[in-house]
Amino acid sequence: MRSMQERAYEKRGEQYLLIKSPPASGKSRALMFIALDKLHNQGLMQAIIVVPEKSIGASFNDEPLTKFGFWADWTVAPKWNLCNAPGGDNGGKVNSVAAFLESDDKVLVCTHATFRFAVDKFGVEAFDDRLIAVDEFHHVSANPDNKLGLHLGQFIARDRVHIVAMTGSYFRGDAEAVLVPQDEAKFDTVTYTYYEQLNGYEYLKRLDIGYFFYSGSYADDILNVLDPTEKTIVHIPNVNSRESTKDKIREVEHIIEALGDWQGTDLVTGFQLVKTPEGRTLRIADLVDDDLTKRDRVSAALKNPAQKNNRDHVDIIIALGMAKEGFDWIWCEHALTVGYRSSLTEIVQIIGRATRDAPGKTHARFTNLIAEPDASEEAVTEAVNDTLKAIAASLLMEQVLAPRFEFKPKNPTSGPVEGFDYGEGGYDSNACNVGFNKETGHFQIEIKGLAEPKSKEAARICQEDLNEVIAAFVQDKTAIERGLFDEELVPEELTQVRLGKIIKDKYPDLDEDDQEAVRQHAIAALNLTQQAKQIALGNADEEPSGNTALIDGVRRFAMDVRELDIDLIDRINPFGEAYAILAKTMSEDSLKQVAAAIAAKRTSLTPEEAKELAVRAVKFKKERGRLPSISSTDAWEKRMAEGAAAFVRFKDEGRYE
Repeated sequence: MRSMQERAYEKRGEQYLLIKSPPASGKSRALMFIALDKLHNQGLMQAIIVVPEKSIGASFNDEPLTKFGFWADWTVAPKWNLCNAPGGDNGGKVNSVAAFLESDDKVLVCTHATFRFAVDKFGVEAFDDRLIAVDEFHHVSANPDNKLGLHLGQFIARDRVHIVAMTGSYFRGDAEAVLVPQDEAKFDTVTYTYYEQLNGYEYLKRLDIGYFFYSGSYADDILNVLDPTEKTIVHIPNVNSRESTKDKIREVEHIIEALGDWQGTDLVTGFQLVKTPEGRTLRIADLVDDDLTKRDRVSAALKNPAQKNNRDHVDIIIALGMAKEGFDWIWCEHALTVGYRSSLTEIVQIIGRATRDAPGKTHARFTNLIAEPDASEEAVTEAVNDTLKAIAASLLMEQVLAPRFEFKPKNPTSGPVEGFDYGEGGYDSNACNVGFNKETGHFQIEIKGLAEPKSKEAARICQEDLNEVIAAFVQDKTAIERGLFDEELVPEELTQVRLGKIIKDKYPDLDEDDQEAVRQHAIAALNLTQQAKQIALGNADEEPSGNTALIDGVRRFAMDVRELDIDLIDRINPFGEAYAILAKTMSEDSLKQVAAAIAAKRTSLTPEEAKELAVRAVKFKKERGRLPSISSTDAWEKRMAEGAAAFVRFKDEGRYE
């Protein structure tokens, strides 16, 4: 077993298990090991594997696991892999689920849709004493309109099934919660990070994320970011999006023409053959063509198991809605996406196409090509939204790629922990230390004044769910707009008030102290990543490896400040580094355009914001023995005083219930 699979298998006895692990890390195989143990040793009758689309069903085909030392093989009778069966999800396939439940066979594979219809028809009771394994779990939502989420809530309430949930990204693009907090608390979590995955690879050691802006038609600028010598998947924009020219076929032709001279079509694979100016012949798979016969031939050629390890089989894949989740092309070095994708989850999945390990592939990259806002267009607001979403996705991906942070309060009893490297001078009992464990990819960072979580749930969130908290924060429109373009912003308004409110809404069952502990851990993780990245980029001449740059950056930041405390971290604008990159990559006119569009929406203090600031003012009084002063030279103290005054005014006006 790979290390992630070992970690998951150790928790095979849990009734509810959530596996958070990047694409290509071996989740499907991990599930096979766990499911076999549940069927043979834990008394469960059957296992039902639920996948979002038919193509992913192939991930659960037969595997001769005994050949590699496991005690049983994984087998799925062909008639019970409903992803390969003809017919609709709500017709014959639902009847097949009923037949399976009555049979002595052990494993069924079906789509989310088939499963939803089956639960609707037969009720949750029909699935008692079985394992329900949900792949790509981020498709579930706590929103009552999400059928799969509703069913899972019913299964958990009845408490008669085992559930294994698997996802490469536990956050959703719409910032909805995946599970309601009380259900989520029942799950034991296995978290395997991108950092650990890259660290465990033999070849691939670095993954770069970038966004680039273009004006006019993207097809004119695409060769600025598309390198024909790299194995690339290009996702062209949806025909309904602003970036699309509305003629997807012509867009593909334009890309092919820009790459070189068309030489015809390979009769066996259906790939387009294109000769570059340097004399190389590129093999291009077109998955956009509406002719189903042609597209199916290309798709079949890409899935041909005999070509899986042949690097020269194909050079560039051009897709629209395909080649995202579950698509396996180990040689892909560059995932190039035109136009902002509607969800962060989709971006994580697309990036996952480039993160397979393969001989000779030392680094991979994801590029998002975004249309610059154009003052002459009516769609300026839409363009601004796309830009902000792209930055949010980029910030979140940097966080997802970082090693795991473990924050500790610095106090007189603090000391070194075995397995952690504290840098050249070793552990210093008089300073805030940064330790790093190479084996586990864990940072241990001491921070003065850090609040510790008291409850088990708050501790779990600080250990497992900081990226979900950060995802909600960077997707918050107000936070990112103000963080990037409000010149009068006091960073604490974002780091304390805005993030504090997001955490209150996300975890209403936590008490105030635990909500504050989660907030401090989340903002520390986000801001330390951003500061470390800034330092790493500033030392670009030294060419640090992708893995050590962040560690060195965090350590240097901790050393540069006299003492690392939570007040200092709260005073850093988490979007400052993103603005610096934006200013470098976007034209001055476009940057002004974005700033103007956001400034036009700026509003005065809302009653809700005034209340949050008043709460912070009360905390300030407890700590300092006096109320914040409106005439203070400290911008944050002044803002709290303004908020407290506004709160009293709103209260007198009856603006609060």
